[in-house]
Amino acid sequence: MRAFLAFFAALGALCAAPLQAQQARAGERADFILIDKSERTLLVYQDDRVIRRYTGLQYGDAPVGHKRFQGDERTPEGRYTITYGNPQSSYYLSLHIDYPNAQDRAYARSRGRSPGGLIFIHGQPNGLPYDARVPGDWTDGCIALSNAEIAELWSLIPDGTPIEIRP
Repeated sequence: MRAFLAFFAALGALCAAPLQAQQARAGERADFILIDKSERTLLVYQDDRVIRRYTGLQYGDAPVGHKRFQGDERTPEGRYTITYGNPQSSYYLSLHIDYPNAQDRAYARSRGRSPGGLIFIHGQPNGLPYDARVPGDWTDGCIALSNAEIAELWSLIPDGTPIEIRP
């Protein structure tokens, strides 16, 4: 029964998404992303001009400070790259951030720990109604948006886009 309900919840989310998500306009393409963790904002740039602004970002359960180790539930800070999009993730769409970089790995290794990984910008958990949003900070270090926001971001951000995450 649970699988049956989950199937219809996922089907409903997939069917509703295209009707509710704004897409990139002709000629719009991100060339840089800036996240300000303390302001909970994500700015999308094209040719040094902000073309989108998202607010109310959600982070890991420990949102203050740079991610150092696997399981610390912090969101990384620094310069990274969006390497690929995953339309089949456990969340409504996801964009992979290439954390950890060499410096992150070296820091964790020097302390005998793993830096962790699999950091994404993503929507809400699959199975929720399309417009629903988990309250508060709830990820394991990722950056969460509403499903409509990640759908729009998905259409704007090509693989290889640089991202800076500021404290």
